[in-house]
Amino acid sequence: MATPKSELLPVLPMDDVVVLPHMTVTLAVEGDSQRAAIEAARQGSRLVLLVPRLDGKFGSIGTVARLGDSGELPTGAEAFMIRGEYRARLGSGQADIGGALWVKADPITDPEPPTEGSLALMREYRALLENLVESRGAPQVVQFIRAAKTPGHLADLAGYSPDLSTEQKLQVLETIDLEERLALLIGWTKQVLADASLKEKIRSDVAEGMEKTQREFLLRQQLEAIKKQLNEGGSDVVSGYREKVVKAGMPDAVRLEVEREIDRLERTSEQNPEYGWIRTYLDWMMDIPWNVRSDDNFDLKEARRILDEDHTGLADVKERIIEFLAVRKLRKERGLEVLGGRGSGAIITLVGPPGVGKTSLGESVARSLGRKFTRVSLGGIRDEADIRGHRRTYVGALPGRIVRALKEAGTKNPVIMLDEIDKVGSDWRGDPSAALLEVLDPAQNNTFRDHYLEVDLDLSEVLFIPTANVSETIPAPLLDRMELIRLDGYTEVEKVAIARDHLLRRQVKQAGLHPEEVSVTDEAIMKVITDHTREAGVRNLERELGKITRKVATKVATEALTPPVAITPERVREFLGKPKFDNEVAARTAVPGVATGLAVTGVGGDVLFVEASATPVSNGQGSLILTGQLGDVMKESAQIALSYVRSHSEELGIDSKSIEKAFHIHVPEGAVPKDGPSAGVTMTTAIVSLLTGRPVRSTVGMTGEVTLQGLVLPIGGVKQKVLAAHRMGLKEVILPRRNEKDLDDVPESVRDAMTFHLASRVEDVLKVALMAPAQPKIQVA
Repeated sequence: MATPKSELLPVLPMDDVVVLPHMTVTLAVEGDSQRAAIEAARQGSRLVLLVPRLDGKFGSIGTVARLGDSGELPTGAEAFMIRGEYRARLGSGQADIGGALWVKADPITDPEPPTEGSLALMREYRALLENLVESRGAPQVVQFIRAAKTPGHLADLAGYSPDLSTEQKLQVLETIDLEERLALLIGWTKQVLADASLKEKIRSDVAEGMEKTQREFLLRQQLEAIKKQLNEGGSDVVSGYREKVVKAGMPDAVRLEVEREIDRLERTSEQNPEYGWIRTYLDWMMDIPWNVRSDDNFDLKEARRILDEDHTGLADVKERIIEFLAVRKLRKERGLEVLGGRGSGAIITLVGPPGVGKTSLGESVARSLGRKFTRVSLGGIRDEADIRGHRRTYVGALPGRIVRALKEAGTKNPVIMLDEIDKVGSDWRGDPSAALLEVLDPAQNNTFRDHYLEVDLDLSEVLFIPTANVSETIPAPLLDRMELIRLDGYTEVEKVAIARDHLLRRQVKQAGLHPEEVSVTDEAIMKVITDHTREAGVRNLERELGKITRKVATKVATEALTPPVAITPERVREFLGKPKFDNEVAARTAVPGVATGLAVTGVGGDVLFVEASATPVSNGQGSLILTGQLGDVMKESAQIALSYVRSHSEELGIDSKSIEKAFHIHVPEGAVPKDGPSAGVTMTTAIVSLLTGRPVRSTVGMTGEVTLQGLVLPIGGVKQKVLAAHRMGLKEVILPRRNEKDLDDVPESVRDAMTFHLASRVEDVLKVALMAPAQPKIQVA
C-alpha cells in the first residue's frame, strides 16, 4: 500500500466508540455533524477522520476510514459500512465547510518492514488470543486472527475485543510505538485469560456437581425401581432408619455418623456382606436411649420407706441414696440446671462379705429412685472388649457390656450394678479393670467411647453401683475413683429381724406352703443362727430356713403333720439335726500357749487361734518354726513377737533360760491362707502365755499389730472383727487405742453386750488377756 499523505478531511465524531485501523464497522448516522461529515466525504475522496469523543472531549489521534456501501436500518436511519485505513494525528487548519468540520490529518504508519521485537511480540500475542478464543469455543475466530499478516494489523484487531473497555481501546489507538502497543495488549490479554480460566473452572465444578447430583438422583430412582421389581424394598429400610433418626434425639455428632452409615447402606447391595453389618450397627444405634430418661422419685419419705421395706439395717447406704435424691430435688426446686455432664456421675461401691444383700440392694435402690435397673456380672471376665466392645472390623463384633446394659434398661439414667468387680482378671486379651477406669470416673464418663459404636456416649446420668467382697484386690487407680460404703455384716438381732421379715416369707412361698401354715419363733431363729450358721451375711441362714420349710412341706404332703406347724427352739434339732457349731474358745484356750485372735477374710470377720509350743535345744540357740499357710507379713509378725519377748523377758517375768528354745507357732485350719499384721499381739500373747504358764482368758479376743518396742499399732476391719467375736460368744475385745474411733461403726446392741479394752503397749494387752498367776500352795507343818 502506498504511503498516505497529509490532507484535509471531514471529522466524524465517535461518541464512546473507538474504531482502529483494519476494522470494518457499520455506522448508523445520527446528528447533524455526522450527516455533514458523511456528505462531505461522499462528495470528495470518500475518506473521513473518525475521532473518538469521551466525556465530550476529543482525542488527539483519530482513524482515517473509507466509506463503503450504505443502506437503511429497520428504524429508518441510514447506515454506512466504514473501514479503518490508518492512524492520523489531528493537525492545524480546522475549517467549517458545508456544515462539516475539516481538519488536517497527518498519517501515522507502522514501520516497514516490522522489527524483530515486534514480530516476537506478535507471535506471543497471537498465541494468547488463540488460546482465549479456543477456550470460549469459537474456532472460526482463530482463522480471522491468523489472517493478520503484520504486527500492527494483529494489534489493531483488539478493537473487536469484548474484554477491553473503551478507555483501553483508546489507549491502543493513541499508542504510536508498535512494540509498546503489543506489550500493553499482551498484559491485558493475560489477565483476561486468567479470569476466563478461573470462571471456566468454577463453571466446570458447578456443572460437575450438578451432573453428579442429577446422576445420583437418576441412579437412585432406577435403584428403587429395580428393588421394587425384585420385591426387596430397600428404600423402605432406609426410609425407616431416617425416620428413627429424627425421633431418636441423638447428639449432633452421633446423628452425622448415623446418617453417613445410612447413606452407605443405601449404596450397598443386599448381597454384599457389609449390608448386614451396617444394619446391625444402625440397629444398635437406634436401640440406645440417647434422650430417654426416667423421672426421679423426689418423695424422700417414700424412697426411705421402700429402702427400709426391702432391707433391714444398712443405714450408710440408705443415707447415701437419700442424699443423692435430696440434692437433685433441691436443685430442681431452686430452678438450677439438672445435674449432668462432666463430674456429675455417681459411683457408690458396696464392699462386704457374701450374703449381706449387696446385689439385692441395687434393685431396691433403683425402685426407690424410680429408675430402671440392670445388672452386669464382671466376675471372671478377662477380655477388655467385654467392657468396650469389639471394633467393627471383626466378624460378629458387638458393643461392650455397658452399652448392652443401657440398651436393656431403655433409659439414659438407669441404675447399673457392676457385680463382683473385685474378681475381674487380666491376661493377654487386655485388662478389663483398666477399661473400667473411664466408665467409673465421673470426670470422664460423659464421653465414654465404645469401640463398636465409635461415638461419644454420655454415662454421667447413670448411677453405677459396683459390688465387691474385698477392696484389696481392686486395682488402686480404680479404687480411687469409687465412693466406698462397707457392709460389714449383721448382728444376731438384725439377722432375726431379716429372717422373720424377709427370708422366712420367701422360703415358705417356695416350699408351696401358705403363710399361716408354718410359723417360726424368734427364739428358734436365734438357735438356727447360733448353732447352724456362723457367717457375716444371711445366705446360709436362708438355706437352713429353706431346709426347715421343705421338711415341713414334706410332712404336710405325706399327712405326717397337720398345719399349722409352729417351729420352736426344741424342734430345730428335729428338722436340722445336730448343731454344726459350738463354742470351742474355752476348750482351746484352757492350756497356756493358745490365744484367741480376730481376723477379716473374704467372707467377713472370723476368730482364729494362735498356738505356741517350745522344745529345748542342745546348742543353746533358739529357732522359730511357723505353720498354718501363713503369708510373709504374718511370718514377720511372729518373728517380731518372739524378738520382743526375748528382749523383754525380765520385764515379763520369764526365765531367761526358757527363752533359748525352739519355738513352734501354728495357726490352725492350715488349708486356709492367712496374712496381715493384725495377729501380732495375739502371737505375742500366745508366746508369753506359754513361757509364763498363764492361760489366756477364754472370754477375750484380741487384734493389733505389734512392734519391736512393744507398741500396739492400729489395724483395719474393726467392725467385722468385733461382730465375729460377738458371734463366737466372746465378751471382751482388746483393740489398739488408735482404733477407738472405729467403735462408732459397731452396732449399739453389740457395744452394749461387750467390753472393749484399748491398748497402747503389749503390757496393756497381757494385763487383760492372761489369767492371774497361780498362788503358791501353803505347806502346813
